[in-house]
Amino acid sequence: MVEDLGAARQQESPERRQGAGADAVELEYRPVVADFTSALKARRGVSKAGRRQYWVLGCVAVVAALQGQRALDGHGESMFLTIWLVVCVPLILLSPRLVARQFQRLGERQGTFRVSVTDAGVTVSTDNSVTALNWVAQPRYRETKDVFVMLSPDKNATGFTVLPKRAVRAPEDVDRLRSILDRNLTRV
Repeated sequence: MVEDLGAARQQESPERRQGAGADAVELEYRPVVADFTSALKARRGVSKAGRRQYWVLGCVAVVAALQGQRALDGHGESMFLTIWLVVCVPLILLSPRLVARQFQRLGERQGTFRVSVTDAGVTVSTDNSVTALNWVAQPRYRETKDVFVMLSPDKNATGFTVLPKRAVRAPEDVDRLRSILDRNLTRV
């Protein structure tokens, strides 16, 4: 059964509604690829799999340098390594954008996102669903130029919630949102 945000708020206790209104930050947006790209890049920095990708890029850079040196010394070059370098590097560098496009298509089907962030947690309401997250579900966050990304505690940060800065109602709400997140989550 799908409820709209108004119905969900009516079912909340008066104390919770009062706490939500006292220091709540409201966001409303339709997801775009840039939101997810920024979030996935931020997630890459804290996830084990993402850090592994940086190691792979480093190894690829070393192999490319060695391959270049061999070519300059006149030893010839291996076509296998050259092809591997040409394919691997763009895939790793472009993967956040490619995955972000898939997330954006999924998000687009949900319609408009309405998010309420309070000291009690985060409520995400779309045209099709309502989800409430307490701070334990995603106990850490990372801030980028464009978004706040709440991250699950597992080593690969499998679960994440994107809070685009462009979606706040007033510019000062970005600072209020950062303050709520700092009080309740660990910045990574």
